[in-house]
Amino acid sequence: MEKSQLSRRNFLGKSAVIGAAGVIGLNALASCSSKTKTVDYAFPTILDKAPDGKKLRAGLVGCGNRGTGAALNFLAAGNDLELIALADVFEDKVWDCRSKLSKQRVEVPEANCFWGFDSYKSLLDVDLDVVILATPPHFRPAYFDACVQAKKHVFMEKPVCVDPVGARQIIATSRKAENIGLTVITGTQRRHQDDYLETYRQVASGAIGEITSAKAWWLQNHVWFRTREEGWSDMEYMIRNWNNFCWLCGDHILDTHVHNIDIINWFLGKHPDEAIGFGGRARRLTGDQYDFFSIDFNFGNGVYSHSMSRQIDDCANTLGEQINGTEGYTNCKNAIYNLDGSVKWKYDYPKDKDGKSTEVVAISPYIQEHISLVTSIRTNKSVVEAERTAISTLTAIMGRTAAYTGQLVTWDEMMNSTVKLGPEKYEMGPVDKEFPVPIPGSQHRS
Repeated sequence: MEKSQLSRRNFLGKSAVIGAAGVIGLNALASCSSKTKTVDYAFPTILDKAPDGKKLRAGLVGCGNRGTGAALNFLAAGNDLELIALADVFEDKVWDCRSKLSKQRVEVPEANCFWGFDSYKSLLDVDLDVVILATPPHFRPAYFDACVQAKKHVFMEKPVCVDPVGARQIIATSRKAENIGLTVITGTQRRHQDDYLETYRQVASGAIGEITSAKAWWLQNHVWFRTREEGWSDMEYMIRNWNNFCWLCGDHILDTHVHNIDIINWFLGKHPDEAIGFGGRARRLTGDQYDFFSIDFNFGNGVYSHSMSRQIDDCANTLGEQINGTEGYTNCKNAIYNLDGSVKWKYDYPKDKDGKSTEVVAISPYIQEHISLVTSIRTNKSVVEAERTAISTLTAIMGRTAAYTGQLVTWDEMMNSTVKLGPEKYEMGPVDKEFPVPIPGSQHRS
């Protein structure tokens, strides 16, 4: 049977053709100097709430916990915001989401609740202004394209795709959204978080000198998995267990660690040129993914970023970023340090009633990104974040491919790769495809 997974046997063999979307993406991603300097970055305006304006009606596609949370975040962003439609592959997910929203006094009309693989199309037929995309990442490129063709503003969770073909489709659709004046905000909330933004300003203005190296890490327990229940077909089982199948979520180097990878790309002002690394699987019970990754990203001019992620229970857990320079270093979130470790600058958090630092920003970044969405729409100032998030997602895909195959993988190979993960048809029932755990290299001989 046909296999479309990222094995050592088929990755480079599927790297020959670049389509129109790939050309658009490649031309758009000109590398810039790694030397730190003040850059022309479009900082989001940090507001307590979005300005008043016309009523905005939203629909949610993907009714799991993240989708339900994103819908509530949207409603908390300002006045005259409504959620009026729901869509998901599974009927029970729709009704569960609707029930949770009802407990928050959010009533979604029953007639606007849809399920099935084409439910997003039914949702787009409703009179909407905004669509919130919170499905498993595999479906986002096609759903995003449908939203833009329907001229809807979009909030789209990260990662925005799971494979190179999807990344190029996101980039091409992003250009369409820009051309027709839509707003697209993605779930990279750190870029809407005031402490990260202020730290970036410091670094971009030369606070640590010229950047010399970086590292990023996300180490945590395994998130969740579903055991197969009686009566579930292959397709139903995989989608209900989507966080454990690469074709649906992209592996955890995309699903979670892409946040840290995005920060490094942002602060360095470019994507890496190539990646080499490794990973493996020791503890997972379901799916086809790795438990850990360790990747070296080469940004050129002698600048490397080490990137590691792990999901194994009962290990030391931590996450964050660090960027080193000739005159200091930063944790990217709230502090700049001199080379001797002394503090050069710290972000000033709001104070509590006793005058002590709260150590958190005034507005949750999960709400702030929706404030940015609504503000952009109501002020007629289009903002489209999809391309930059596609670049960070493709960076993670490059690292994943390096680990899965054991090869050094270049950005140009990623931009030319025709690898597309997942089955050809979306229908409940058996799936005529294998999803083996990738094994890099070859077996040694005695």
